[in-house]
Amino acid sequence: MDLSHKLPEYQTEKRNIVRLIIFTAAFALIFINIYSPFELTSWITNEAPAWLKIGNLDLLLLIYSSFIILTGVLVVVISRIIMYQVTKRRGRITIAQFLVWIAVEIISMAMFYALYEKLFLNDTRSFVDAYKASIQNTALVLLFPYSILWLYFSWIDKNKQLQKLTDSGEMAFDSMDMVTFRDEKGTMRLSIKLADLLFLQASDNYVTIFYDHQEKQAKYLLRSSLKIIQEELKHLPLIRCHRSYMVNFEKVKIIRREKDGLKLELETPVPTEIPVSKTYVEEVFKAFGENIH
Repeated sequence: MDLSHKLPEYQTEKRNIVRLIIFTAAFALIFINIYSPFELTSWITNEAPAWLKIGNLDLLLLIYSSFIILTGVLVVVISRIIMYQVTKRRGRITIAQFLVWIAVEIISMAMFYALYEKLFLNDTRSFVDAYKASIQNTALVLLFPYSILWLYFSWIDKNKQLQKLTDSGEMAFDSMDMVTFRDEKGTMRLSIKLADLLFLQASDNYVTIFYDHQEKQAKYLLRSSLKIIQEELKHLPLIRCHRSYMVNFEKVKIIRREKDGLKLELETPVPTEIPVSKTYVEEVFKAFGENIH
């Protein structure tokens, strides 16, 4: 990890800051009540009344511990609000600056707990010893949820980027003269260069895609309809010329009128003729830029 790189934006997003504060507070509360690193049992000199106990759970101790941990988490709340304002006004900080920021959070929160132990709990240790132990415990309270959430936020962000690449990637294919064909359910089945696409032929609920492949004519069967494909690919030079045919007009080299109607001769390795029905004659000539009289 290059510490000089900018901190990912998702670390300072408002909703992620709220998530971090809530998760850190919840984790700290569970951790302190189970592990009791700050000698919380010394707060209560008398045994709690029976109505404040549920089995082995001392509700009075839980209330006290919740109060102290949530008060300590205010350090994180204030710190993250400041971080949000700083990044909003001055831009993103570096990863190194972020790590220093976390270290300051641990030092500040540990100072709060050490002072609380000395002033309110009458801790018999020296302040230095109490502060050292408080730093270790606070580091555990903060670094674990911070690490978990970093991974979680990173995973969410990568999924978003992947989705954007998927969405923009399909558009990029089209912009780079690529034609993407999807089935009737919208699933991508085939993507080929426009220059290799020859024509499409419909039959029942299927469309056969004919294209050039290694100087030979290849085909691919797709479950869809010409109507759907025509709508999806209307921005490309694919023209409907028959009830059962669409052609890539970049491949048409001759338009020929015969007794039974118009024929399109394609520029393909194998001689190929596509019929033009009366319904689509005007559309075909319009594609050639000709007027019909």
